[in-house]
Amino acid sequence: MDETDLDDITYDTVVPTLQPGAMAHIRDLLADRGLDHDPSVDIFCVARSHEEIIACGGLSGNVIKCVAVRDRYHGVGVLEHLVTELTYAALDRGVSHLFLYTKPANEQAFLGCGFHTVVQVPDTVVLMENSPFGISKWTEELSFYRREQPRVGACVVNCNPFTLGHQYLLQQAAADCDYLHVFVVSEDASFFSYRNRLALVRAGVALLPERDRIHVHPGSEYLVSKATFPTYFIKDTGIIDMAATAVDLRIFREHIAPALGITHRYVGTEPFCQVTRRYNADMHYWLEREKDDHPPVDVVEIPRRGHDGEAISATEVRRRILNGDLDGLHDLVPPTTYAFIVERYGTPADRYRATEITNRTAGRAEVHETALAALARAFDRQGVG
Repeated sequence: MDETDLDDITYDTVVPTLQPGAMAHIRDLLADRGLDHDPSVDIFCVARSHEEIIACGGLSGNVIKCVAVRDRYHGVGVLEHLVTELTYAALDRGVSHLFLYTKPANEQAFLGCGFHTVVQVPDTVVLMENSPFGISKWTEELSFYRREQPRVGACVVNCNPFTLGHQYLLQQAAADCDYLHVFVVSEDASFFSYRNRLALVRAGVALLPERDRIHVHPGSEYLVSKATFPTYFIKDTGIIDMAATAVDLRIFREHIAPALGITHRYVGTEPFCQVTRRYNADMHYWLEREKDDHPPVDVVEIPRRGHDGEAISATEVRRRILNGDLDGLHDLVPPTTYAFIVERYGTPADRYRATEITNRTAGRAEVHETALAALARAFDRQGVG
């Protein structure tokens, strides 16, 4: 590689949906490096030498994916320049905090590009970010809520929406520990928006007798979602699932649990979803048994609350909403969630029936008004930890 060749390198962007010709060359480059094209990438930055694409990298939200450099251009600054171009492209979209997943063999190369390791799954994947203070700053903020108690618990929930099943899980967990931290996953890929899910959890918890021993935390980019986990450099689907779970749980054990002094993590048993059931099993391995420099976290599975012989399910609540069948929802969700659903999705007749149910049930009128007040407070403090 001579200096003239480097002077001829140019950088530009490729939008997959608008430039199919360039995308064909990007796919060829990725395939040559043993990588697949990730369809979630909506913009690529590429390096060209004499019109040939010699390197590429893509953005999917705040995650860098599909980075590939031809052998001839390794170690001569092309990767560093490409990552800089990706950073500028992200800034143009209002995104400054970036993550990337890579093979452990590539960790040193990305350290040289200004990225820092968050967590590593040995021989499988490394999660990195472009800030030396990212996760340490977040855990420092978390530590403000640390409670020096012998038994400190945690639940990580989606609550789409918050049901009586979730309420039961939190109450049982709170009964089993001295203090409980609840994290609401922030990914906005659910029927209920993250903003609404967080408010419903906070409003529901605010009415519990145990509320003074429960803190509901807003979500974080470090509560890793499988939706953002890349699959383009891992061919085995079994390894993909394992790696995504391992990254999530190692972040919890190595960063979140030490910041808050968490000793136990609580989950509901899973009678329906095989994926969630497998995740619960993996928790026991990565949090309790896997050798680690950080203390283990005991995993406690709590049987799910049932109704009419079936475990209460947020899926059933969503099904009823989609079918316009709100009758009986008050048996599946707490008053706060019920009030929100009826106001948001109900017809005037639904709201009338809700009022009738409230008025003819002993104490329900007061509960309904308290629920509405709790909802209002939860939305007022939205985004506050």
